[in-house]
Amino acid sequence: MVTNPVHGLPFLPGSSFPDCTKTSFHRSQTLGYRNGYAVIDRPTFGIGGDRLHYNQLSPAELDELSNKAPFLTYGPPKPPPPAQFIPAHVAFDKKVLKFSAYFQEEVPSSTEEYYRIRQVNIYYFLEDDSMSVIEPVVENSGIPQGKLIKRQRLAKNDVGDHYHWKDLNRGIDLTIYGKTFRVVDCDRFTQEFLESQGIELNPPEKMALDPYTELRKEPIRKYVTPSDFDQLKQFLTFDKQVLRFYTIWDDTDSLFGECRHYIIHYYLMDDTVEIREVHERNNGRDPFPLLMNRQRMPKVLVDNAEDFPQCVLEISDQEVLEWYTAKDFIVGKSLTILGRTFFIYDCDPFTRQYYKEKFGMSDLPCIDVSKREPPPVKQELPPYNGYGLIEDSAQNCFALVPKAPRKDIIKMLTNDNKVLRYLASLESPIPEDKDRRFVFSYFLASDMISIFEPPVRNSGIIGGKFLGRTKVIKSFSPVDNPIYYGPSDFYIGAVVEVFGHRFVILDADEYVLKYMESNASQYSPEALASIEKLVQKQNAPAPEPKPEPEQKPENKQAMEEAKSEEAKAQDMQTLSEAIQLHLKDHSCKNNLRESFQIHDKEHSGYVDKELFFKICDTLNVPVDNTLIKELIKLCTHREGRINYQNFVRAFSN
Repeated sequence: MVTNPVHGLPFLPGSSFPDCTKTSFHRSQTLGYRNGYAVIDRPTFGIGGDRLHYNQLSPAELDELSNKAPFLTYGPPKPPPPAQFIPAHVAFDKKVLKFSAYFQEEVPSSTEEYYRIRQVNIYYFLEDDSMSVIEPVVENSGIPQGKLIKRQRLAKNDVGDHYHWKDLNRGIDLTIYGKTFRVVDCDRFTQEFLESQGIELNPPEKMALDPYTELRKEPIRKYVTPSDFDQLKQFLTFDKQVLRFYTIWDDTDSLFGECRHYIIHYYLMDDTVEIREVHERNNGRDPFPLLMNRQRMPKVLVDNAEDFPQCVLEISDQEVLEWYTAKDFIVGKSLTILGRTFFIYDCDPFTRQYYKEKFGMSDLPCIDVSKREPPPVKQELPPYNGYGLIEDSAQNCFALVPKAPRKDIIKMLTNDNKVLRYLASLESPIPEDKDRRFVFSYFLASDMISIFEPPVRNSGIIGGKFLGRTKVIKSFSPVDNPIYYGPSDFYIGAVVEVFGHRFVILDADEYVLKYMESNASQYSPEALASIEKLVQKQNAPAPEPKPEPEQKPENKQAMEEAKSEEAKAQDMQTLSEAIQLHLKDHSCKNNLRESFQIHDKEHSGYVDKELFFKICDTLNVPVDNTLIKELIKLCTHREGRINYQNFVRAFSN
């Protein structure tokens, strides 16, 4: 065995030499699989198989270290105590924000005040965001005071939002239930609370004072020196001289108010005023000629007179500082008498002459106060919604109680019982619909269309009424201005679209040919050409019949059968309406269908006559009635059996 010659040398710089005797330089495998998973192991052997020296912990030691936790030594850490939960009704209990506010109230019928200032306190309860408005009670005020708005959440807008304490501030207007409150100040707690929440408060404002209340605080009486004017001279000089003014009182701003005309008479002999009403014919008012009797009208009262009750106050020169005189009545200006504002718009010629001589007013105007009627609003129909006929729907826009649209009576009388009938097929990709035939009936009196499908046995399709009488709109016509199908749209080969179904006209009866011949100007050349081809085809010699086991019915025969079926269906509908009207309270309708179905073992819908009358006798059906007899006649089959389904259908709605 060859030993390493450098073995034993100290591991110092310059003393480390590679082993020249080493021949193996491979690396150890570190990638392996354990339990189906790829695992990388830490290498224990180096290049050439030399063992690596390192301090490595075993997996068991690593697991033990990973599972060690401080609480094994010091115990589990104590969690901090949770914050104590305090509900809103406890945290904000008895905490109320108080704001001082006022609102202005109009006083329409008073000679002493035109408006009133009412002071209120607005309370905001923080526990449930509710508010209340309370007016302090003033003794002997004569006004209902106290709680104006009960405690509740107040709506801020139409969306459904409510007032919050963030919306409240000084110097703002709050509109609550149609009243506008001006917030002027708040208490100290409210100010500290809002400032703690970061809200910048507006500066406080002064509370508005009621002018009538302030007027009553002035001194009670002021004496006026009696006038030494010679009233006898005035009486003799101006006897029977009256100034006449034409005025209006515009009260349209109030509820149910209106603009009314009055005549004010000013008597120069004693300076008295009289207000007379101007009645119009059929105005619905009682014929009271006077609004105010002839009397002197005070203009400015003394201070105590305004506070003293008017019901016991006798107006005299001692209670009045100034009376209304002729110089106060000027055309073009307003004056307030007994709480009403009258606007003077004209006067008579004597009044104009008096003002020209007395006051030098030579150009008193004549003001036009007649209200011009607004231009008529152009009536525009709303967009058509697609239900019913547009003529019927439009009647709801013309009157509160809609009426039926006007009909062309001359057209209805001229074309009464005139019907154009056509044979048509259904244009459909479904193979079963190719052999279906329909009879179009166009009623010239009302321009309505009805569609009837003749029933075919063993076809699997229930025939009968396909469309009741109605007007049909063309598919390409606009919704607001519909275009209905007319007689000129029906000819051989024409395609008619009825509520999404496309029909092709195949044939027409002889009356249609005569009508088109007499009204050729209404039809297009294409329609007339199609009729000529049909006439030529009918006049052509018929080919020799080929022997066939079964021949299909001709178009004429199908149309005749369809006509009879349609007429029968119409008679059945008329009889049903009459029976429902006359026998609506009769008890024969109960269990009628069930009784026939019990005896119809084959479920064919038909029963024998003998059995039919026996069942009717059991259920007390009045078979002797003329309407019932006619109905039984229509429901009787050729074989002598009766179709009880059509009979029962006549008794139901």
